[in-house]
Amino acid sequence: MRALSLGTTVLEWGRQTYLMGIINVTPDSFSGDGLLRKERDFVAAAVERGETQVREGADLLDVGGESTRPGSEPVALEDELRRVVPVIRALATKVSVPISIDTYKAEVARQALDAGATMVNDVWGLRMDPEMGHVVAKSGAALVIMHNRSRPKDAAQEARLGGRYVGVSYMDLLADVTRELQGSVELALAAGVASDRIIVDPGIGFGKTVEQNLELLNRLGEFKTLGRPILVGPSRKSFVGYTLNLPPDQRVEGTASAVTLAIDRGADIVRVHDVAAMSRVIRFADAVVRKRISPREHSSHPSSRPVPDPD
Repeated sequence: MRALSLGTTVLEWGRQTYLMGIINVTPDSFSGDGLLRKERDFVAAAVERGETQVREGADLLDVGGESTRPGSEPVALEDELRRVVPVIRALATKVSVPISIDTYKAEVARQALDAGATMVNDVWGLRMDPEMGHVVAKSGAALVIMHNRSRPKDAAQEARLGGRYVGVSYMDLLADVTRELQGSVELALAAGVASDRIIVDPGIGFGKTVEQNLELLNRLGEFKTLGRPILVGPSRKSFVGYTLNLPPDQRVEGTASAVTLAIDRGADIVRVHDVAAMSRVIRFADAVVRKRISPREHSSHPSSRPVPDPD
């Protein structure tokens, strides 16, 4: 696979596992880190979090203004724009790592890209807004295509552990997800998105049961048949919580296990909340899987190297 250039940053697939830090500009994130609930000045708070995550080892930042937890309510276009555009504009002046916009709305993507984002992370894989592919193609941005079969009727809520999907049926889980991802890739190519700027995400946690998520993680390497870099987002998700019987704020160890397994099975990017801890997990896993024993370095943005361990 060809390396991916995002501004001054070059992602060289296979060299290392890249870490994407999550910045939720929402009041209702399942993980409890939504900045609209905690901070009045959410733009300043988001910039502070982004700068901290870069110091802790983030290679990319993913900014989202709409929760995608099971059972969440859609956000109006105007509200999503109000949340994410000023954050991305401010972040772009403060950090040198690439910024991704987590949205399935073409207009949000358009304005976010104008504000300084260089990647679009579409959790509906171009199947929600038919204009999205054209927006990405025109901008030259990178595109993350995620698999998603989420339906509100399949979401079940539990007070302590949060939402999860139940009763979701697949004829053949890996074959179905692969086929549907390839369909979204073809939509992107038809819209003019460059082939080497497409990344795929199997959508762990999106329209899959706990058992199905565990199977996807275990068999992640099979998605290499798509010939694309693979992004995985297991961080604090319900399949971790229901497996360990732990709420979102106690899922760091489970997330670390999922990240390690994902790297072993071929993940190129992992999307996480707990950047400092997962940066260390990635460094160790890469030493084993990729035989890369030197500290992780950000050659294209040296000011954002991870802080050393305090011990």
